[in-house]
Amino acid sequence: MEERYESQGIYLVNESFYVKVKRFLGIFLATVGLLILLPLFGIVALLIKVSEPKGSIFFKQIRVGKAGKTFEIYKFRTMKMDAEKELQKYLELNEVSGPMFKIKKDPRITRIGKILRKTSIDELPQLLNVLKGDMALIGPRPPLPREVEVYTAYDKQRLQITPGCTGMWQVSGRNTLSFHEMVELDLFYIRNVSPSLDAKILCRTVLVLFHPKGAY
Repeated sequence: MEERYESQGIYLVNESFYVKVKRFLGIFLATVGLLILLPLFGIVALLIKVSEPKGSIFFKQIRVGKAGKTFEIYKFRTMKMDAEKELQKYLELNEVSGPMFKIKKDPRITRIGKILRKTSIDELPQLLNVLKGDMALIGPRPPLPREVEVYTAYDKQRLQITPGCTGMWQVSGRNTLSFHEMVELDLFYIRNVSPSLDAKILCRTVLVLFHPKGAY
């Protein structure tokens, strides 16, 4: 059963002109991006298959979106096929504070997966999520259900808008930041959404792709 989270009193984005324009631009840019990136997708798919012939090319995972609604996110697979089953063995090695789980030298990541993560290429299939409406180009990182289970009421405020492929957290240090810092960045974005802020985040995203920091 899907959970839905109500407003905790901070500014909510209504179905306004801004929201409609953001959705239109998201669809347009995601479509153009997918068409341009098709050759890259083919190369990445081939490399993943060569590295692990019996493995899948894409990785699908349940995430929590706007108002607690769950959806399936798409990524290029960067881990071994049995990675999810091995998670419990490495939880105590977590290097990120709060509900999130990240370790720099995760033994479950494949050789090609390390490159895909460092360059954020593994995230590109999320453009399909943008077309479906599960995600926007810009917004908070969509959390895992197990992360949301331990959220406080304050943390759940970040679930009030559609999650994004990129956002304040991704362009401000990513995994070098604490969970609390991520939440504060997301709430800042929610309170200050505007076309100019979105444009700044998109420009900074391009810079981060060429000069990655905190991606692993």
